[in-house]
Amino acid sequence: MAAVQWRSRGRNYEAELQRCRSEAVPVEFGDYHPLKPIMVTDTKTRRGARKGSTSSSSSSSSSAAPDPLSSMLDGTDPLSMFAAASVASETPAMSHSASLGDLGRKRREKEAEEAVGIDFEPWASKRGEILARFTTTEKLSINLFTGSDRGKAPSPGSSAVSEKVRTRLEELDDLEERELLNLSQQDYANRIEELNQSLKEAWASDQKVKALKIVIQCSKLLSDTSVIQFYPSKFVLITDILDTFGRLVYDRIWTMCSDPRPLPDSFTVDDVNDTAKETCLNWFFKIASIRELLPRLYVEAAILKCNRFLNKTGIQETLPRLTAMIRGIGDPLVAAFTRAYLCRVGMEVAPNLKDSLNRNFFDLLGSFRQISGESVQNQLVLQRVEVPEYLTLYSPAINWILQCIAYRAPEARRPLLVEMTGRCKKLGNNALLLNSVMRAFRPEFVAARAMDFIGMIKDCDEAGFPKHLLFGSLGRSLACADPPESERLTILNEAWKVITKVRSPRDYVNCAEIWVEFTCRHFTKREVNTVLTDIIKHMTPDRAFEDAYPQLQSVIRKILTYFHDFSVLFSMERFLPFLDMFQKDSVRVEVCRSIMEVFIKHQLESTKDPVILNAMLHICKTMHDSVNALTLEDEKRSLSLLIIGFIRMVCFGRDFEQQLSFCVEARATFCNLEPVLVQLIHTVNQLAMETRRVMRGSHSRKTAAFVRACAAYSFITIPSLTSIFSRLSLYLQSGQVALANQCLSQADAFIKAAVSILPEVPRSISVEGKLRSSESFLLDFINNFLSTLLVVPDHPEHGVLYLVRGLLNMVQDYTWEDNSDAKVRVYVSALPLLAAMSQETYLYSIPKVDSNETLYGGDPKFLSEINKLCETLIGQILDHLKALSRDEQSTRRQGALAFSLFGVLLAHGDLRNNKLSQLAVNLWNLSHKHGYCDTRISVRTLEYIKHQSLQHDTAHLSDTFQRLALQSRT
Repeated sequence: MAAVQWRSRGRNYEAELQRCRSEAVPVEFGDYHPLKPIMVTDTKTRRGARKGSTSSSSSSSSSAAPDPLSSMLDGTDPLSMFAAASVASETPAMSHSASLGDLGRKRREKEAEEAVGIDFEPWASKRGEILARFTTTEKLSINLFTGSDRGKAPSPGSSAVSEKVRTRLEELDDLEERELLNLSQQDYANRIEELNQSLKEAWASDQKVKALKIVIQCSKLLSDTSVIQFYPSKFVLITDILDTFGRLVYDRIWTMCSDPRPLPDSFTVDDVNDTAKETCLNWFFKIASIRELLPRLYVEAAILKCNRFLNKTGIQETLPRLTAMIRGIGDPLVAAFTRAYLCRVGMEVAPNLKDSLNRNFFDLLGSFRQISGESVQNQLVLQRVEVPEYLTLYSPAINWILQCIAYRAPEARRPLLVEMTGRCKKLGNNALLLNSVMRAFRPEFVAARAMDFIGMIKDCDEAGFPKHLLFGSLGRSLACADPPESERLTILNEAWKVITKVRSPRDYVNCAEIWVEFTCRHFTKREVNTVLTDIIKHMTPDRAFEDAYPQLQSVIRKILTYFHDFSVLFSMERFLPFLDMFQKDSVRVEVCRSIMEVFIKHQLESTKDPVILNAMLHICKTMHDSVNALTLEDEKRSLSLLIIGFIRMVCFGRDFEQQLSFCVEARATFCNLEPVLVQLIHTVNQLAMETRRVMRGSHSRKTAAFVRACAAYSFITIPSLTSIFSRLSLYLQSGQVALANQCLSQADAFIKAAVSILPEVPRSISVEGKLRSSESFLLDFINNFLSTLLVVPDHPEHGVLYLVRGLLNMVQDYTWEDNSDAKVRVYVSALPLLAAMSQETYLYSIPKVDSNETLYGGDPKFLSEINKLCETLIGQILDHLKALSRDEQSTRRQGALAFSLFGVLLAHGDLRNNKLSQLAVNLWNLSHKHGYCDTRISVRTLEYIKHQSLQHDTAHLSDTFQRLALQSRT
């Protein structure tokens, strides 16, 4: 293809804009409107007519135009038809089963009321806490019971043995017993799990007696209190085996009742067959023959649910009997946990039977005086356990019993709760029970009687159970429910009198952390500041705060929950000194992060309060200084977002110089976090544009100097960024801002800096951890850059189009990827820019900035330079297209590039020039030569050319249109 002479076609942008605008078409509004509500026909059939009369129907219709959907359905709504049909079919059935339906509904409502809901904390959620809390380093012992192989493979003649004799032989089958001594806590738990597996294996192999014996022997272990600190954990492990046994027995009997049809969940005794009843009764007889009290109690409690198969009142009769049997257990700790297990099983099978729960609690109160007896005291001396530590062993059992009693306790049952607290008052050494009562009852009940509980706490024996633990339980309830307003200050004073006297820093901070929430919830910064002062006083000596970071962090979180006004928060004298106690780097950063998150979430208005700014700068600097070479990128990104959120909230109003000074200080403070520096540059650019808006584009000497200072800030900061694309983008944006503020020399410096770093762009970049080609990003930037160059005036000392030539030279010298068309695409993109520069009036301009249209005024030499440069670019493009024709695999790329250049010639070239017109036709044919061009785009292009040829100033396109044709794909 021969070289052509380029000439840009003249453009009248205003006229083109007018032609592109849609013509206003008057709309006539009639009765119909698409948004008008549509009423469909609703057919209703009358019911209850006299015998022999025909049913009549009533219908209603809209006076508006018919709905097209309804007209397709003959005016009937299918949903209404289905509803009418369902009513017609259900009415006779309802007349016969209304009474049964009501009864079923009432039964379901009653079961829903009686069932334990999701608001009841299950035992499984407490299991892990108990195992983690009650540990020991003492050595433990356990008896393992394994069966011999006799009886597993009956002899050939065993079939002749009667069923009764075979049962007797099975019951006489011995269990081999091995006692394991000196076990660690983990070994003990593993052995218990082995017994649980042995139980399942024995049951699966139809050795029911062996399974029962395993359960009995495990239950006996609960009478052993030789390592008393471990007893609550032992209880948890062994009751797992009891639960497994109870589930296996119940499922077996259930299966026997499910033949031939499954047994419903709400079955009655009448639904159970005789075989299942006999099997169930046999299990209870076997358990009744157990000689020792404790295993007999536990095993019968484990299968308590099986009473449903025998009679309606079985569970209701059995629970009081088992409750009374527990009174025969001598050890008060063993008895307490036995009652807890019975209450747990009772809540699962009959949560509505509250009398049994109450009786267990009152029996527990009666046995509590045994703690001071000689037997228990001797045991504590022997095991070297202090009374306060021993009392805490009761807490899981007592807490569970009280939780069961307090669950969904209605208002009518409050006298019972009052009676319980009254009995606690009368009982000596009642601190443990009082603690459990406060933790189990609803917070509203405790809060309403807070002063009564404080009085009971004062009367407790300090030696038995520390008072600060009692105040801790009271504080937890008051954090969830509000006491009477008149009592709040008295409650806080009484509680803090005790808390501040606690000598142990660990005990003190555990209790103080709870009461901080009550203080923040109901009082002002004055009281909170006093509490913080006291905490600092107790935790500073001997650096006690180093062992209490979780509690101190909780204090900060609770303060931030209730104080969202940071001017109030930072005006507390002791808040920042409190933060100074977080000396561990990771903890300090975490605390600062939590403060920043609350600030960003709740600080809705920008601020210039110096108290807030100084404090937040200190907090942000703490986060920034934690960044080092080992910090992960995600962590850096997270910290940067928080600091950026703070920077965006800083605003000094019309005091722009103060705002710039803040950005200068922030740049020095946060120099290691690149996203923060990027945000600061954006902030300064925005500040310059805000100054321009205030001055309405006409700068004074002072504001002109200020915007130049903003430009200098950006020019100094951008080179410190490591991301090449961040630098390119910010150079361009800052140049645009400088140009808008008539800072021509600064804008020129920004644009030249952007051009100068183009060779540094790598061929691939990392995006979300994956290497990707940088060409697409670079092309986007260059296109944006070219659009800016239209309004940038040439420098008088550097010649015509020196910025455009510099950019194209950089593109020419850049090392592009192999088999890439990116360079040529840049050339194609540069042609519209050059064509726009040759117009008498530019498409857009910047107020008070003289672009090349004003500087050159359509000078022929300037236009000649543009045309020469365009011809050079077209020549480069055509050479590249010719090179692509030599490779058959590049035909698709060749067609796409040819069509792009054709579009540029059509939009910006003067096709009255025959050579240019012929080139456009050749490019069209080349793009369609191999059939890769999108036919729809081609058709729309031809329609556009035909439409343009009808215009007066582009009539010459008709000749070009006749020479263009679509080639079929064959």
